[in-house]
Amino acid sequence: MTTPDTATTASAVATSPSTAPPGTPRRLGSLGPVGLVFAGGVSVQFGGALAVMLMPRAGALGVVALRLAVAAVVLLLVCRPRLRGYSRTDWGTVVVFGLTMAGMNGLFYQAVDRIPLGPAVTLEVLGPLALSVLASRRAVNLVWAGLALAGVFLLGGGGFGDLDPVGAAFALGAGAMWAAYIVFSARTGRRFPQADGLALAMAVGAVLFLPLGIAEAGTKLLDPVTIGLGAAVALLSSVLPYTLELLALRRLPASTFAVLMSLEPAIAATAGFLLLDQALTHTQALAIALVIAASMGAVRTQVGRRKAVRIEVGS
Repeated sequence: MTTPDTATTASAVATSPSTAPPGTPRRLGSLGPVGLVFAGGVSVQFGGALAVMLMPRAGALGVVALRLAVAAVVLLLVCRPRLRGYSRTDWGTVVVFGLTMAGMNGLFYQAVDRIPLGPAVTLEVLGPLALSVLASRRAVNLVWAGLALAGVFLLGGGGFGDLDPVGAAFALGAGAMWAAYIVFSARTGRRFPQADGLALAMAVGAVLFLPLGIAEAGTKLLDPVTIGLGAAVALLSSVLPYTLELLALRRLPASTFAVLMSLEPAIAATAGFLLLDQALTHTQALAIALVIAASMGAVRTQVGRRKAVRIEVGS
């Protein structure tokens, strides 16, 4: 878990009045960037647990299609993004952002359809962790990477014998897309005002994924109960967390944001236990703890480096 001094230091290093985006709601901004990330994590993991409950009605691809479509409609109505005045590079960024969201969601939901929510998120979070290690380029982060790999080894029972290997592969693929999502969410936030870029990217993802959802679920997507549950999943897993994360990424470096994602496995395991009755074995709990410890170590290493740089500059 994030210690108070880690969270406080990360927030202090990354946040300054000049970096806050114009028009950011004061109520959201008062949480601070670390608070925004944590709130988004709670929302997305409990939304993921609700999505697992919806899968018997609409299938994994159908749930993703509903989630993206409803989220796109809500964000487009709320943000009403303008379509003119952007460069080709701007549009390229938002399209790739939409592709990464669609890929991340599609792969992850295929994973949780096969393996428990906690282990799935633990494997997925390796993507952001790898991004942090590569971005920092410090030798000590190899220690944290090794600790994370030890956790993954335990999680898979020494070779993923205790987990569906296909589900584990989908979770790892989702992690790679998550790392890409972090990069392009930050770029989109810098190029588009407010949440306009997020709304446009969500629309891109929804258009690309809707045919897949229709192919799997068909007319089941028109059931009122399914639509209602899908709307709840969209709000919890897309609209609220992505908006919070986009605001946070305007005030946090991508690598710092990535390692804060280490809280996700613990939140997911809690949501899986409370809503899905998915209890963890002692080995799985230890594995998740190792991955969290690795990410927290990476956070402290990076924050310590930033403090040292500021001291050198000021001396």
